[in-house]
Amino acid sequence: MKFFGGVEGGATHSKLIICNERGEQVASTTGLGTNHWLSGIPECARRIADMVERAKDEAGIPLSNRLACLGLSLSGCEQESTNKELEEVIRNTYPDIAEAFVVCSDTIGSICVASKLGGLVVISGTGSNTLLRNPDGSTCSCGGWGSMLGDEGGAWWLSHRAIKTVYDEMDNFAKSPYPINYVWDLIKQHFNVETRVDLLEHCYARYNKPFFASLCKKLAVAAKDGDQLCMQLFKEAGKALAKSTKAVLPKVHSSLVESGELMVVCVGSVWNSWELMREGFIKELNTTNIPFGLKLVKTTKTMAYGAVYLAADATQFDLPRCYEDNYETFHLYKQSLILNGNGNKIY
Repeated sequence: MKFFGGVEGGATHSKLIICNERGEQVASTTGLGTNHWLSGIPECARRIADMVERAKDEAGIPLSNRLACLGLSLSGCEQESTNKELEEVIRNTYPDIAEAFVVCSDTIGSICVASKLGGLVVISGTGSNTLLRNPDGSTCSCGGWGSMLGDEGGAWWLSHRAIKTVYDEMDNFAKSPYPINYVWDLIKQHFNVETRVDLLEHCYARYNKPFFASLCKKLAVAAKDGDQLCMQLFKEAGKALAKSTKAVLPKVHSSLVESGELMVVCVGSVWNSWELMREGFIKELNTTNIPFGLKLVKTTKTMAYGAVYLAADATQFDLPRCYEDNYETFHLYKQSLILNGNGNKIY
């Protein structure tokens, strides 16, 4: 019996599954974040090995029995040289893990959960990233540069934007469009601080990106309760995610839209706030002529399945799968004609 493993690796947490050769899941476990830019490659490898060993134990697979292939779809794995280095460290340090490996970014794994042909994935979790994969394997991306250089529309970006809005208002540097009192109370509660100076420790000496980003959960609750500033922040997040979507659309191969729609796989916890982002997202899309529809879907299974599929395909093993069971559609975008005040067509 062959076994294939797949890891969904984020900046904050990871998930691993093992499937048998019939495509049935036989084990599942979770672990710490596996973005090697945050943890370092040796620690990333250790975390992966730990998950594999625990999953093997759950499935009753002897630890010395190697998986046929292990797919690693990890945040931060966009560079071939470091992907190869991670694979070599795992092979050399933990030789009983697997016979073969596939290492790729979390964006690739997300697409492979929903379609073998390809498509577009827009990730909005702790950070953000957008990637198009065409049927010929060619790709085009926007973002994925981390909080220092991007992460627009992600939880870290939303949290940072909320804090910056409060600081700028208090400094009389820039006027907030809405009252900041409630958001400032949320910030103080989340970080357990009383003053803006107290917060500096969490921005520098004790900076923890996942914890910093988790302020976004409180902002989402406040937005749903009607706080205007929080509602505005999520509209801006929707606009940012739409801009990254628009950035890659010129590279879409015609075979991806033969049905008249492009599948857009939306991954990450921020997409749970779609109703808050919807207005900003659609308004931004309407600024550009898009000649096909967009089918926004959420995966109903972990992206680790995409990593398993990649692992099986890499070894030319025909692993049974049904893509339609792996996602659900939550929005169909069809561009409608809009006329401006002069009666001219705009989109």
